[in-house]
Amino acid sequence: MRASRRKFLHLAAGPVLLPCLSRVVRAQTYPSRPVRVIVPYAPGSAPDIVARVMAQWLSERLAQPFVIENRPGAGGNTGTEAVVRAVPDGYTLLFVVTANAISATLFDNLKFNFIRDITPVAGVIRVPNLVSVNPSLPVETIPQLVAYAKANPGKLHFGAPTAGTIPLSAELFKMTTGVNLVHVPYSNSIQALTDLLAGQLQVSFDVMPTTIEHVRTGRLRALAVTTAVRSPVLPDIPAVGEFVPGYEAATWQGIGAPRNTPAEIVSRLNQEINAGLADPKIKARLADVGGVVLPGSSTEFGKLIADETEKWGKVIRAANVKPP
Repeated sequence: MRASRRKFLHLAAGPVLLPCLSRVVRAQTYPSRPVRVIVPYAPGSAPDIVARVMAQWLSERLAQPFVIENRPGAGGNTGTEAVVRAVPDGYTLLFVVTANAISATLFDNLKFNFIRDITPVAGVIRVPNLVSVNPSLPVETIPQLVAYAKANPGKLHFGAPTAGTIPLSAELFKMTTGVNLVHVPYSNSIQALTDLLAGQLQVSFDVMPTTIEHVRTGRLRALAVTTAVRSPVLPDIPAVGEFVPGYEAATWQGIGAPRNTPAEIVSRLNQEINAGLADPKIKARLADVGGVVLPGSSTEFGKLIADETEKWGKVIRAANVKPP
């Protein structure tokens, strides 16, 4: 009787244990074929550069190719929608950028809800914008910039290619300091930089990789970084928040997956990405583009996305920013 009872209990437990075992096996065997990483921007863009660093790391760690696929368009929404509609099996990933949080409010006709439809996997990098000025402008600090702008309302211009992360960092600066800076739209950031160097624009809130070399050569004067604390790349340059309490406008990037991607696959990817962010060579390569690593759990990355969506939504509504 006891033997029969043990056999019965063993057979009854089988259906309960099977899903658990299958999840373990799935995590252990993932990936068994190449993985697509969709970057919603063009080749050579800042997100593309960082995505390729992480794709190479994951390819080496997981012994399967992580293949970058560039899908630019609609402010990053074209590539994002492709991932939203992909099979949630871990073989299609999204390189997430700050614009994803911004688009939730900026565009009112999206065919997806980013927070609902994309599972956060892991953060990768945080990159400050750099507040810089043409050296002809007689200011050397953020307080001097604020004073000059208030004394010359509407006479300071900054350029940006689209209504996205760069002009929004300037809009937040305007809101928190009460100054009047004029946004000049450009078709691309290179032309805006050219006009800044020529003195046709006076101020820039561009991402650090775009302007840092011109700061180092003296063609631009750096006033501050837009992260909450100073950047280790330019440790002598203060943060805007040292003069404007509460101001922070960093860009960030990470990796996401379609909704309902198995939790064990998300967990494995998070573990491997964080291992990469702890690797000195990866940290050094990310520092080359002006960024610092953004390690943490998938839950922490999800909270960052939610907080940034709310934050930039308020700025967009207050400044009445419209999509390009």
